[in-house]
Amino acid sequence: MLHRRILQDLINWKTNKKNECLLVKGARQIGKTFIIDKFGREFYKNYIYINFLENPNLKAIFDGSLEADEIYKKISLNFLNMELTAGETLIFLDEIQDCPNARTALKFLALDNKYDIIASGSLLGINYGEISSVPVGYEAQIEMHSLDFEEFLWAIGLGEQAIAYVKEYFDRLEKVPESMQLQMMKYFREYAVIGGMPAVVNRYLETNNFSDVQKEQEKIINSFIDDISKYASMTEKPKARNCFLSVPRQLAKEHKKFQFSVVEKNATARKYANSLEWLRDANLIRFCFNVSTPSFPLAAYEREDQYKIYLNDIGLLVAMYGFEIKKEIIENTFKGPAKGGIYESLIADILIKKNIKLNYYKADNNSQEIEFLLNGKGTVIPIEVKAGTGPSISLDKMLSNPDKKVGYKLISGNVGQTGKKVTLPLYMAMFL
Repeated sequence: MLHRRILQDLINWKTNKKNECLLVKGARQIGKTFIIDKFGREFYKNYIYINFLENPNLKAIFDGSLEADEIYKKISLNFLNMELTAGETLIFLDEIQDCPNARTALKFLALDNKYDIIASGSLLGINYGEISSVPVGYEAQIEMHSLDFEEFLWAIGLGEQAIAYVKEYFDRLEKVPESMQLQMMKYFREYAVIGGMPAVVNRYLETNNFSDVQKEQEKIINSFIDDISKYASMTEKPKARNCFLSVPRQLAKEHKKFQFSVVEKNATARKYANSLEWLRDANLIRFCFNVSTPSFPLAAYEREDQYKIYLNDIGLLVAMYGFEIKKEIIENTFKGPAKGGIYESLIADILIKKNIKLNYYKADNNSQEIEFLLNGKGTVIPIEVKAGTGPSISLDKMLSNPDKKVGYKLISGNVGQTGKKVTLPLYMAMFL
């Protein structure tokens, strides 16, 4: 059974909540239903599970009056053998995007506060207009992702104590012993090709077979494409699909900025921009915007017409390049033009799953490029990613600015420090 850190977030919500429901957002097949179901069964005396996709007839519970007592009456009629006990009952509304009235009702259920309510959905952003009233102020939100690198390490048997031991070298900025360094880089490359989708990780744990991993990843990718066909509007279906399938080609370029001409020759933003928005709202991709100047706060300098796109899971990206690349990455023999994009995406995967908003910087004259910029305490923290151990000209130039306090260079090598530049093994991105 996979250990997920979000379980503690659910426990914290249960302990500290005040007149609010909880909404757990995230892409399909990342384990939302599994972990909330586990939480309901283990931490409540009574637990009711309502899935609007599997049982569309249950949408009728939210037809008509949305008063809490009326809703609970209808629930009791549909779940005859289930008690509703104040303070001891969790009601889980799964796939809530398929029942907009239920999303509206969260406000009234929160105000009633008799029972705990958790809602979950995968495609909430694409049916926003169907909701008559979003329950602002009565709905706490948690964003869930597929397994992050640390959760992956837990899954393959590396305990929290062992990870804490590795972190001590990060905290002290001390060189990692060679045997530990080699082992952690091995785990890191395994994560690159497996990723964090629970079904994929479980398949790997069951079979230790990367061919089976690839097949499981391809099933998920195909299910995402099916979702585009099912939920996107008629005009957006082919465009959203083509944008999604273009991401591996976008990241294999020397310059990773998303270009519509890679999707279709002579294509323009006017034709395809809405398709990217759809993919983002469906939690299939993430934007990383360029900034006009690398200064705090980064949001003030974002260039909305310049961005990179990352998929929601690194393993799915690698799978889209084909099975053969897995062996090259695992054995650390991969030297193709896509290598830089894969390792950059791997760091993006780690940072995004820490709920860190990403930006990057590329000067207009191409004289300087930094893969990621993070907001620090009144300053900006630059992060440069190197698949190998090459020079860091752009990072050195940025750190020469007095307002930059520290910068990180992530490489396949070991820990080091030169002035304000801290060099870290790639896997230590999980500690940033």
